[in-house]
Amino acid sequence: MPKENIDWKDIAQTYYDKSVSLAILILLFTFIVSPKIEIKPFKRVINITEAIDIPPEIREKIKPPEETVKPVVEIVVEDDLESDDDEDIEVIDTIDKTTLDPYDDIQTRVLGKTSKFKIYDEEPIAIKRAPLEYPTFARNAGIEGEVILEVEVFADGTVGAIEVVKSLQAGPGGLDEAAINSVKQWIYQPAKSSGQAVAVWVTFSVVFTLE
Repeated sequence: MPKENIDWKDIAQTYYDKSVSLAILILLFTFIVSPKIEIKPFKRVINITEAIDIPPEIREKIKPPEETVKPVVEIVVEDDLESDDDEDIEVIDTIDKTTLDPYDDIQTRVLGKTSKFKIYDEEPIAIKRAPLEYPTFARNAGIEGEVILEVEVFADGTVGAIEVVKSLQAGPGGLDEAAINSVKQWIYQPAKSSGQAVAVWVTFSVVFTLE
């Protein structure tokens, strides 16, 4: 049986037609499905700044901004540094004076935050005490005795929190309140640990006696 000769050009022509048809379909599909893209023309804007020379006669008419006058505060220094409020405060002289270095790290003054178990080498000493006022009701009632207080003394010598350990007369206007109000105004030579001022708690009694 004789072999039939097939021309490859016929086969290529067949695939060519199919390929062109498929390419056209893909282009149409892409054109329909894809969003429209608008291309806006670019506009170039040029801003030109011109320097204008102001004539001298116009310059003279332009007033410069007025300077604000700062108020002058007169500081008056009084020669008498002791006020009348300090006349009733008892000053106790001690051997050593309180000397605090402002560059030392002094702990933050927060009432009641000092540890009650802090160890120190030198205990605080009261160098300035406020007068103790005897309440009228307690005086008329003949109440005597002592109020035991636990006092927080800061590293700068001022008094912080105060707690009543032993009460004598509680309540507003009582002996407990009178003792606390007096001790709050006390000034201490602070306690020291390794030569540095530290905040500590001290316990002592405030005695009320009638003459």
